[in-house]
Amino acid sequence: MADHPPAGPVELGADMDYAEHDRTYSGFLKLAKYGSLVIIALLAAMAFGFFTSAGFFSATVLFVILCAVGGFILR
Repeated sequence: MADHPPAGPVELGADMDYAEHDRTYSGFLKLAKYGSLVIIALLAAMAFGFFTSAGFFSATVLFVILCAVGGFILR
C-alpha cells in the first residue's frame, strides 16, 4: 500500500487560540527580560564583592539596588 501525503492544508484541527498564544509569548518575554536583569545584577554584585574590599553586605545591597532600578526601567 502506498502512503500518500495529504494534499490539503496542514492544520485541519481546531482553531488557534491566539489570545493564549499572546499571553504565553508575553510571559516568555517578561521571563527573559527580568531573568537577564537578575543575572547581570548578580554578576555585577559578585564582581563588586570579590574584587573590592566592600564585602558581602555591600554586594548584597548593590544587587538589590540594581534589581530595583532595573525593574523600574524595564517595566
